[in-house]
Amino acid sequence: MSAPAAAPRPSRVAPEIVIAAGCLIALVTFGPRASAGLFQVPMTTDYGWGRDVFGLAIAIQNLLWGVGQPFAGAIADRFGTVRVLIGGALLYAAGLLVMAWASTPAMLHIGGGILIGFGLAGASFNLVLGAFGKLLPEEWRPMAFGMGTAAGSFGQFLFPPIGNALISAVGWQDALVWFAAIMLIVLPLSLALATRAQGAGAAKDEGPKQSIAQALAEAFRHRSYVLLVTGFFTCGFQLAFITAHLPAYLKDAGLSASIGGWTLAVIGLANAVGSLGAGWLSTRMPKRYILAWIYLGRAVAIAAFILMPASPASAILFGITIGLLWLSTVPPTSALVMVMFGTRYMAMLYGFAFFSHQLGGFFGVWLGGILYEATGGYALVWWLSVALGIASALINLPIVEKPVARLAAKPA
Repeated sequence: MSAPAAAPRPSRVAPEIVIAAGCLIALVTFGPRASAGLFQVPMTTDYGWGRDVFGLAIAIQNLLWGVGQPFAGAIADRFGTVRVLIGGALLYAAGLLVMAWASTPAMLHIGGGILIGFGLAGASFNLVLGAFGKLLPEEWRPMAFGMGTAAGSFGQFLFPPIGNALISAVGWQDALVWFAAIMLIVLPLSLALATRAQGAGAAKDEGPKQSIAQALAEAFRHRSYVLLVTGFFTCGFQLAFITAHLPAYLKDAGLSASIGGWTLAVIGLANAVGSLGAGWLSTRMPKRYILAWIYLGRAVAIAAFILMPASPASAILFGITIGLLWLSTVPPTSALVMVMFGTRYMAMLYGFAFFSHQLGGFFGVWLGGILYEATGGYALVWWLSVALGIASALINLPIVEKPVARLAAKPA
């Protein structure tokens, strides 16, 4: 049963405009990040680095995206969304520029790791979903969560071919500079997602006023929230590993760089369909079952892919299959957070779930680089991804989909 949700905060912007602006922000901010794997081979070749150097930079990026997300969410919940989105976009653009001219591993880790990581925390689709929860009518939210996630996925479809074309035309360094310029589009778009600072006008139907510390204590004492957060670790592990290392894996198998780019692209396109489908299903069936099937489906898809001989057809087929399951975890996960705790601290509480996701991403990317250098291949990390998928499918099944007692006991 869904929780009675708070009335959305007043907005002078029509819901359609809110969704359109939020989706464009998700598309623009997710695209360069999803294209990171395209830069691994040319960058490491030019500088003579091992793949563990590049892998560590992207691992740091994933970790700091996760570390920063709860804080960015708390600031957005407390002071409004716009300033967080603008600050995040500026950090993101700066990180891309530093990464473009990173002639040492330390510079790469600062630009591609620290700056882009914190930039993503402030300007990614997670902040967009939090704004949707506050600004949109209740009946719009589940599909809007799916649309925001799908827009990020479309960015993954759009940017890898653009990145490949730019790398071929102007080189990998100038390609990153172009990506930095594109990031500035977020600044005007963010104005449509303005949410009011929390204060006397906070939602009155979410029970007694809570502090941030009280909200966190309530969440981490809640068994279903802990299970949800734990299961989300696998999502990050699998996605970050594939994003950072799949193009190199396919190149090692004798396929062209363009196949890696197009595989990432079809993942993004299929993910748009999967995310919208997950948003639609989240209004019609238990969300824990959706999550369990997604994680199990990923495990099966990964196992089938690594057992088949690598070819353009198998790579594209894997891209379509894993893409349908890619970020389709986000609509049911974000909806479950809102069901359990309402919208008041949704951006922050989803941010802690996302930290688990990004912690998984850190280990997925980092282990991919470390184990490649140690063993000469990626087999161990692929099979670990399969095992984690099965574990997360089981972890999500005991989740109870109902509001906390504070909301459930609220008078009608």
